[in-house]
Amino acid sequence: MADLAFAHPDEVERDAIIPRWWRTVDHWTLMSVLCLFALGMILAMAASPPLAAKNGLPAFHYVERQAIFGGAALVVMFLTSMMDPRSVRRWATIGFVFSLAAVILLPVFGTDFGKGATRWYSLGFASVQPSEFLKPAFVVFAAWMLSTIQDPKAPPGRVISFVLAVCIAGMLALQPDFGQAALVMFGWGVMYFAAGAPLILLLAMAGAAVFAGTIAYNNSEHFARRIDGFLSSDVDPTTQLGYAANAIREGGMFGVGVGNGTVKMSLPDAHTDFIIAVAAEEYGMVMVLLIVGLYAAIVLRTILRLTHERDLFVRLACTGLVAVFGVQAMINMGVAVRLLPAKGMTLPFVSYGGSSLIAGGLAVGMILAFSRTRNQTGLIKRPSRGI
Repeated sequence: MADLAFAHPDEVERDAIIPRWWRTVDHWTLMSVLCLFALGMILAMAASPPLAAKNGLPAFHYVERQAIFGGAALVVMFLTSMMDPRSVRRWATIGFVFSLAAVILLPVFGTDFGKGATRWYSLGFASVQPSEFLKPAFVVFAAWMLSTIQDPKAPPGRVISFVLAVCIAGMLALQPDFGQAALVMFGWGVMYFAAGAPLILLLAMAGAAVFAGTIAYNNSEHFARRIDGFLSSDVDPTTQLGYAANAIREGGMFGVGVGNGTVKMSLPDAHTDFIIAVAAEEYGMVMVLLIVGLYAAIVLRTILRLTHERDLFVRLACTGLVAVFGVQAMINMGVAVRLLPAKGMTLPFVSYGGSSLIAGGLAVGMILAFSRTRNQTGLIKRPSRGI
C-alpha cells in the first residue's frame, strides 16, 4: 500500500488497461449510449419488416444487419475509448486524410443508389458513406490546429482549419448533402468559439451561411424543393413529412401499441431518417422523451466533465464532437416534427445504417476517450505539439 501511495503517477498509470479504463470512463455516458443502441434495435424490429417484405427479403433482414453493424460500432467505441488523447489525435489525422480522399473521389467512383445524391461507395454486400467518417476525423484534426493558437511558432491553425472546413462543406454541398455540410461548419464554429473567437466574427459567419443558403436555393432544385416544402403552410399527407406528422399525432402520450403502427407501411425511410416517427406512433411521447433525455444526458455529462479539463486540444476536440453528435440528433428529430426542413440525416445509434452506426461508435469512442478522468498535473492549458 505504501509503494502505491508514493509511486510516481506514470507508474500508477501502468496497471491493467481495462480496470483503468473502467475507473476513468464516464459510466453515465456509456450507459446512455448502450440504452440508445438497445432502443434502436427495438425500433428496428418494429420499423424494418415491412420494408424487408417489400424488397422480398426475410422479415428481420434489416434487424440482423443492424445488430451486426451495431456490434461493430460498439467494438469500435470501446476500443477507441481506451486510447489516450495523443493516440486518438494520431489515428484521427490518418483517418481524416483517407476519408477526405474518399469524399474527393466520390464523383468518380461513387453511386447515388437512385436517390439523386452521390454519397456512397457500393461494395456489393454493403455501402460506405465516407462523409460519416470524415466528420469526427475533421473535428479532431481541426481541434488540433486550433489548439496551436497559443504557440507563436506554430502554423496558422485557425486559417488552415477554416479553409479545410469551407472546402469540405463545399464538396459535401455539391453531392448534394447540405445537412452534412452544415454539420461540418457548425462543428468548426463551436470549436472556434470555444477557442476564444470574437462574437462579431461568428455573426459574420452566420451571415455568410445565410448568403450561401440563398445561392443554394436559387441554383439547386433539390435544396429549393425541401425549403419550399418546409415553408408551405399545408403539408401533403402523402409525403414523408405528412406521414411522419400524422404518426406522431396518432401516437399521443403512450402510443397505439407495439406492432399496431401504420407509418412504417408508408415511409420508405421509416427505419432510418424517420425512425422517431415510428417510436412516437407505437410507443408514444414517453418513448420520444426517453430518447431525447438520453441524448441530453450524453451532451450535458460530457460538457460537465470538460469543465475540469486543462488541455486545450482535448477541450476543443471533445466539445466539437459532442456538439455535432447532439445537433445531428436534434436535426433528425426536428425534421420529423417539421421544425426543420428535410435533411436526410440519421438518428445516431438508433437509425439503421452501417456507416452511420460505425462512425457514430467512433465519434462516441473519441468523446469517451477525451472525457475520461486523467491526471491533470503539469497541464496548464498549453497547446498540443506534434502528431
